[in-house]
Amino acid sequence: MIENLNQIIDHTLLKADATEKDFEQVFKEAQEHHFFSVCVPPCRVREAREALGNSRVRICSVVGFPLGNSLTEVKAYEARQLVEMGVHEIDMVMNIGFLKDGRDLSLQEDIEAVIQAARPCPVKVILETSLLSPGEIKRASEIIVRAGGLFIKTSTGFGSRGAEVSTIELIRESIGKMIQIKASGGVQDYETAAALVAAGANRLGCSQSVKIIQEWKAAQEKNSAAS
Repeated sequence: MIENLNQIIDHTLLKADATEKDFEQVFKEAQEHHFFSVCVPPCRVREAREALGNSRVRICSVVGFPLGNSLTEVKAYEARQLVEMGVHEIDMVMNIGFLKDGRDLSLQEDIEAVIQAARPCPVKVILETSLLSPGEIKRASEIIVRAGGLFIKTSTGFGSRGAEVSTIELIRESIGKMIQIKASGGVQDYETAAALVAAGANRLGCSQSVKIIQEWKAAQEKNSAAS
């Protein structure tokens, strides 16, 4: 069993059609279940700060989302603005085209610019693994380590597939324990969450966080009854 599962979950709402009421519900759920953070679009960060107040729930937002092909200067500006607004963590989308072109240095510099602009906030770098071959995932992971990223994140949640156990294992094989991994996209139930953590994920990005926590608690109760 995973201990304190709620404390490795970024409770996420990044849908384009999400409304103020939707975000209010997410903020309420995050406080009720003591999730590690909420992950919301930049335009909702002020609402998050107001709703969460002095609670221990952190605020995460996104840069270059969801395609990653904004100008590096624009990504850096977005990161600086988020820091000024009071976010605690930033998830950026890497420039996938640079990786495909073999422009590894350009990709690294793009990531480094956001990391520099985001200080002191930790930066998670999103791969969008559904668009990458195993070799590209390995290469991108190594570039992120060189650039100084704190986390490698699998997906935006808008790709054709999300986090998979085999991908987490591949990333771990590529970079060892040098940095952390956030599994995101398609994490719909506790069974999936547990498998991803067992494979090496340190954090989970979920929109179905409440359902996952309910299933986790049920599994805990079942184990307690059996012992």
